[in-house]
Amino acid sequence: MEELKVKIAGEIALSPDAGEALKKWREVFGISQTELGEHLKISSSTISDYEGNRRKSPGIAVVKRFVDALFEIDAKKGGEFVKRMKEAEQSPQEFFETFNFSKSVTVKKLAEALNAKVVACEEKANSVLVFGCTFLDSLKVILELPYDSFIKVYSTTSRRALLFTRVETGRSPLVAVRVTPIKPAAIILHGIDAVDRLAIKIAESEGIPLLATRMPLEDARKAIKALMG
Repeated sequence: MEELKVKIAGEIALSPDAGEALKKWREVFGISQTELGEHLKISSSTISDYEGNRRKSPGIAVVKRFVDALFEIDAKKGGEFVKRMKEAEQSPQEFFETFNFSKSVTVKKLAEALNAKVVACEEKANSVLVFGCTFLDSLKVILELPYDSFIKVYSTTSRRALLFTRVETGRSPLVAVRVTPIKPAAIILHGIDAVDRLAIKIAESEGIPLLATRMPLEDARKAIKALMG
């Protein structure tokens, strides 16, 4: 656990936008400004000021208190988030590649970066935020990845997009997502124009924005890396 704390604290301390980094990790942990403020015994407006860079950049002591608070609040809720982070660090990386953003981006911005079309839940494109993207080889994941390891594709948070490569119609990836307990913030199907109607219906039923792009894979990887900041 201490290694995870050091990793997060280091990212915040070294970030060119410390306030945005503070906000990112608070949101990734799913903790409100009010909840964090009450735990630290400071006002939520103080938290807001730090995140908005309206206060002097936090020193290492403040960052340590902030990170400790995230883990302590998570522990009170059962420690599920920290557990997922530990599992993610032991992920079978031959099946997928993860990218974590320095700050959240909307599905709309993600679609623009990938020159993608939103084919389901387009009305959510402006409001749904993602904190990262995972590229998955759909054939290897569906055929070879153990079911109990699928959760590891989410890395540090489920509020991310899953980009499936080697897709024929899009049906299989959507079925796989449907039967798993944790859902992504968005799904991207790579390399196809016509998306299977059942895949679209599943995405709409689950309330998950579904995108399709034919951008060359290496260009898509570069576009995602550009969003990492």
